Amino acid sequence: MTLHIETPALLFSATSLILLAYTNRFLTIATIIRGLKKAYKEKENSLVLLEIKNLNLRLTLIRYMQMAGVLSLFLSVFTMLLLFLEQQLFGVYLFGLSLLSLLISLGLSFWEINISVDALRLHLSDLGVKKEME
Repeated sequence: MTLHIETPALLFSATSLILLAYTNRFLTIATIIRGLKKAYKEKENSLVLLEIKNLNLRLTLIRYMQMAGVLSLFLSVFTMLLLFLEQQLFGVYLFGLSLLSLLISLGLSFWEINISVDALRLHLSDLGVKKEME
């Protein structure tokens, strides 16, 4: 199998956009946690504590998503260096690891999105109960 130097370069734009999206999610969740912490200090509520626990898990997943995404980008750059130095076999294997790292990052992202959707459904579930009571 021959790998050209342009192939790993294709991951740059995709990985950069993914990392930007992960960072935006991180910042949004961090802001929500700060607000919930303030609300919890004012009125200790077990539901707020559960929400913070859920968001903490999501932050952990986002950290791992970012780490895997950065590793993918790093391995792509290193692959390009190896291909530039005409180390084709090592470059192919390293590029495979880069793709695997990106796949792990995307899998973690899928998991985090599922947690987010489940939390939102739980958060909105009381509206369905109130509507049925009317």
